[in-house]
Amino acid sequence: MNLQNVPLAKKIRFGIAALAYILTVIWIGNFWLLLGLPILFDIYISKIVPWGFWKEGKDGKKPSAWVEWVDALVFALVAVYIINLFLFQNYKIPTSSLEKTMLVGDHLFVSKVAYGPRMPMTPIAFPLVQNTFPITNSKSYTDWPKWEYKRLKGFGKVERDDIVVFNFPTGDTVAFYRTNPDYYVTIREIGTSQLAQNPSLLQGQDFNSEFKMRMFVNELGRNVVYNNAQDFGDVLYRPVDRRDNYVKRCVALPGQLFEMRNNQIYIDGEAVENPENLQHNYHLITDGTLLKQRFFERLGISEDDRREAGMGPHYLIPMTEEMAERVRGYEFVKTLEKDQSRSNGSGMQVFPYSQHFNWSRDNYGPLLMPEKGATVELTMDNLLLYERIITAYEGNTLEVKDNTIYINGEATSSYTFNMDYYFMLGDNRHKSADSRYWGFVPEDHIVGRPVLVWLSLNKDKGFPGNIRWDRFFKFVRNN
Repeated sequence: MNLQNVPLAKKIRFGIAALAYILTVIWIGNFWLLLGLPILFDIYISKIVPWGFWKEGKDGKKPSAWVEWVDALVFALVAVYIINLFLFQNYKIPTSSLEKTMLVGDHLFVSKVAYGPRMPMTPIAFPLVQNTFPITNSKSYTDWPKWEYKRLKGFGKVERDDIVVFNFPTGDTVAFYRTNPDYYVTIREIGTSQLAQNPSLLQGQDFNSEFKMRMFVNELGRNVVYNNAQDFGDVLYRPVDRRDNYVKRCVALPGQLFEMRNNQIYIDGEAVENPENLQHNYHLITDGTLLKQRFFERLGISEDDRREAGMGPHYLIPMTEEMAERVRGYEFVKTLEKDQSRSNGSGMQVFPYSQHFNWSRDNYGPLLMPEKGATVELTMDNLLLYERIITAYEGNTLEVKDNTIYINGEATSSYTFNMDYYFMLGDNRHKSADSRYWGFVPEDHIVGRPVLVWLSLNKDKGFPGNIRWDRFFKFVRNN
C-alpha cells in the first residue's frame, strides 16, 4: 500500500486515535494491548478487513434502518461501558445515612479517576446495571473471565473526611429475598435465636473460644437460610465489583487509631472537626401538640426518618445541633434530648459483635486501622476482628484447633495485611448502617468519589414538586 495516496485527513485521524490508544495502554500497564495498533491502522488507513461488512446493504445499497439502529445502540453501549469503567458513573442516594450532606434521591456523578479507576474483575457485564437485571432478576454479568484486582493511576488517594462510593464489603453473599439486613447479620441472628429456643443444640459441643462459638452459631443460621429458599431465595455469591454500591464518609485511614467517645471522633487521640451537617437522633416530647407535616418539611426531615417513640406525643427524629437549638426554642416543645446508646455490657451491639469489645454505636474503639504491610498479633480475643480480612478479603483459610490459630494450614500468632483498610460512617450517625456494624472497607472495594449532583428528586412528594431545583449541578464538598 502506498501511504502517499492516503489523504492527509485520514492520517491525522489515525495519528490522534493511535496516540490516544498508546497513552491508554501505558495507563493500563498491559503492553500486550499494543497488538491492537495494526487493527487500528487497518480501520483508518489500509482497510484490508471489511470491519463494517455486517451493516452493508445488498449490492452496495444503504443499510436498512434496523441495522443502523443496532449499530448506534452497540456504539452507545460500548461508549457507556468505557466511560463507566474509566471516567465516572451515575449513583443514586438510596438512604438517609448522609443527610443533610447528601439527600435521598440525589443522583451523583461519581469520579473514577479521583482515586484511579479499578480494572473490572468481571469484565463481561451489561453497562448501567450493577448486578441484577430489574425485570428478569437474572445476573447482569458473567462469572468468567475473572481478573485480579488492579487500580490505575488517579488524581489522588482517599483522604479522611472524603465522601466515598464503595462496594458493600459484606455483600459477597446475598440471600436474594432478604438483602436487608445483610446475609451475615441474618445468619447470626437466626443462629442465636435457634440456640435460645433450643439450648440442647449445645450438647456435645466443646467451645474453648468465642471464635468457634460464632462459627457454630453462623452454621445454624446458614442451614436455616439454605433450607428455606421460599423465604430467603437463592443464596448468591457476588464478586467484589458486583456488590451493591454504598456511599459514606471516610473517617479513618489505614494506620490511624480511630475512636468515638460520646459521638465525638478521635484520630490518634486527637478530637477532629465534625462534618458541617452532622446529625443525631433526638427525643422530642411536646406539650400535647401533634407535629404536622409542615413542621417536618421545614426541617427537611423525610418520612422515613421520623418516628413516633411513645406517648407524649413523643418523636424520635434526626437533627443537626443547629436544628436542635432552633426547635428547643419552640413553645410547644417540652423536652428535647439527644438519643443515647444503651450498652448492655456484652459488647454484642456492633462489629465485631464480641464480648471482648464492649463498644456501642456512640462509643467505639480505640481501633487501629489495618494497613498494607503492617503485622498484627492474633489472639483468641481479637480473632473475630480480623476474621473477614484474613478469609473473605484476602483469600486465606482460617481454622482454630486447641486454641491454636491456623492460616492456610500453618500455625501462626500473627498476620500481615495485604491491603489497606478504611472506616466509613454516615453523617446521619444514628440512622446509618456503616462500619460500626459491618467493619472495615478494603481498598479493592473503593469505587470513586462523588463530585456533582446532576439531579435530585424528593420521593416524599409528587411531580413536579419532587424536583429539588436548588440541588441541580451542585458540587459535592468534602471537609
